[in-house]
Amino acid sequence: MSNVHVLVNPEAGRGRGSSRADAAIAHLRQRGVDPVVLAGSSPEESRRLVAESVAAGPDALVIVGGDGTLSSVVDVLVGSGIPIVLVPAGTGNDLARSLGIPYGSDETAALAAEAAVDGIPRALDVGEATCPDGATHFLTIAALGFDAKVSERTNRLRWPRGGARYYLALLIELVRLAPMRFAVRVDGVDAPIADGTLIAVGNTRSYGGGMPVCPSADPYDGLLDVTHVPPIGRLRLLRLFPRLLNGTHVQLPQVTTMRGREIEVSAPGLVVYADGERLGSESVSIRVVPGALGILLPR
Repeated sequence: MSNVHVLVNPEAGRGRGSSRADAAIAHLRQRGVDPVVLAGSSPEESRRLVAESVAAGPDALVIVGGDGTLSSVVDVLVGSGIPIVLVPAGTGNDLARSLGIPYGSDETAALAAEAAVDGIPRALDVGEATCPDGATHFLTIAALGFDAKVSERTNRLRWPRGGARYYLALLIELVRLAPMRFAVRVDGVDAPIADGTLIAVGNTRSYGGGMPVCPSADPYDGLLDVTHVPPIGRLRLLRLFPRLLNGTHVQLPQVTTMRGREIEVSAPGLVVYADGERLGSESVSIRVVPGALGILLPR
């Protein structure tokens, strides 16, 4: 490919975006590609730049950033026909983890960027969440309940860096733990679950920097995975954490898992997060849009 655009979020991963972008761009130039570089200093500017890029019709759009960067522009990309290449530069990099994209250093950034030259084309499912506040797309997991509150707390914290910030937020919200009264429908049918500690609706496996809350989620199967944890006390939730970290929590009899194409959830005090970003509150209808985003994956 010769016509490649690169969107850079320099602030991704607490400033790692710039060095990852430099490594990716240098690698592309070594491979004979002279990319058009676009730097978005805010989500609004990134959306504008991606809209202009889509209108120009490049062969591929390389996005250097984290799940939040991609989440901020996915509405523009869905259905555009422009394949993306993800060069992970975020804090959690959960989409990269689920798709097997290398991450963690400037060297892996170069490996990820190689997909723009010789990548494997795939079509990713996309989630679409509609709340009273509005509708938006997401790529990883929609968090409802305790996990959404943890995401909100994580975004408020300024220390520590990396995955440790998420686990600190977990501990803070654990002190404030209270069950929620959920009403859930899956594909138009009332689900056999109600009060709970959390509900996660997954297009991919993990959130929070590698916690596989929906361990069987497949972003190519045209379905969403649902994980429901019933009301449990702080001590039992603490005991559940090790199993959440390795995905074996779904083997517990009190944990319910389901699959469907459209999930509707409401609850008093509901907050909805997806891809680490706040989407809305009160209620949400989440549906899968099969194969809506083209992506090139490293070989």
